[in-house]
Amino acid sequence: MNKTMMILIVVLLAFPLSVFATGAPEEGGSITLTIAGRDGAYGDAMQLAADEYSKLNPDVSFEILKLSGSSLFEKSVIDMKSGVGTYDLVLIDDPNVTQIQKAGWLADLGAMYDERSISLDSDFIPTLTKLGRYPYSDDGTLYALPLVGNVELFAYRKDLLDKYGLGAPDTWDKVLAAAETLSANEPDIFPVLFRGSKGNPIVTGFLPLFWAFGGSILVDERPAMDSPEALAALEFFLELAQYAPEGVSMYQSAQVKDALYSGKGAMAIEVWPGWIKNLDNPEESAVVGKVIVTKHPAQVEKSSPMIGVWLAGIPEASQKKAAAFDFLQFLTSAEMQAQMADATGIPPTRTSVHGISSLVEKYAWYPAQLDGLRNGVPRPRTNKWKEIEEALGTYLQLALIGEMSAREALEEVNAKIGEIVE
Repeated sequence: MNKTMMILIVVLLAFPLSVFATGAPEEGGSITLTIAGRDGAYGDAMQLAADEYSKLNPDVSFEILKLSGSSLFEKSVIDMKSGVGTYDLVLIDDPNVTQIQKAGWLADLGAMYDERSISLDSDFIPTLTKLGRYPYSDDGTLYALPLVGNVELFAYRKDLLDKYGLGAPDTWDKVLAAAETLSANEPDIFPVLFRGSKGNPIVTGFLPLFWAFGGSILVDERPAMDSPEALAALEFFLELAQYAPEGVSMYQSAQVKDALYSGKGAMAIEVWPGWIKNLDNPEESAVVGKVIVTKHPAQVEKSSPMIGVWLAGIPEASQKKAAAFDFLQFLTSAEMQAQMADATGIPPTRTSVHGISSLVEKYAWYPAQLDGLRNGVPRPRTNKWKEIEEALGTYLQLALIGEMSAREALEEVNAKIGEIVE
């Protein structure tokens, strides 16, 4: 029996199973809960949780839709807006949650906790719980719980940087200095990797640097991309991009991962937990034991990784809220998060799970991941984020390919964001 399974058994014994065995009786008779969820590892994790829950509650079955991110958003919004109540639980990408909360489409989880005389577990990482609240504050109404603790991380080849006495690149200035050194001495290595494709990819790579330089996209709900901090950040980003592969403006996650896993890349300014789970697997990686995954560099501000959490909420139109709430407690419990993390690699949203020794041994970046989740920066809490991201991603790429100067791109995108938020 492996160490992770032993720990899970201990946790399960310490947490009475009867706590999660109340879904069917509350509703009366057998129940099918319909979940609008994600595909891939997220879908595997949800299926695992549903199967485990059904073992404890034989009268509860599940229909799980395993959808792409865009399809999930479209289907869930259409259903919640219509009030049909097809879904009893929905997964929501955190930049989309404000739109859904503001529309009143989600059930008040705080009221459901109060009805049962129980409290939200303080083991949830506070920055992530806050994302499920509206208005966005520590005491806003709770509409969703954090399920997947996604946070953007930074990866670098320690062996290469050690070779030239460079040390850990804990500031963006050090990243640039390392890129310059590697470019001069390692012609077969790409010093810097990032996704440069238009839209979400380039925005995601840019934001941790942008925030570390003191930039803000919105201030008091007005555009702030014409600031000196924004200009300094974009000019630095363009200088750093000189050390990226030719054609980086078309890079997606596959190209970044291929370069990192093959040993062709030295520093990736954007990696996600799902990208790196096999970095130390010799069957898939040429850089076993050579890559450090850590939080992003600081600059004038502290390290500012981007949070990309997925939350789970109960639609207000669901006719099975009590059963859905019971399953939600099970799904987000420490023991279930540990089991899902071990089996599928999805990152947890609880502090305690990040401290399980066997998981830390398996996923060496867990300490950095926890640090990133505690101190990370969410994208602006606005229901206009999709439009803002599209505009920002368009002008960032125009600057990257040399069609505009940094100043021109920022002036244009600032005006565009102003139109969007009017």
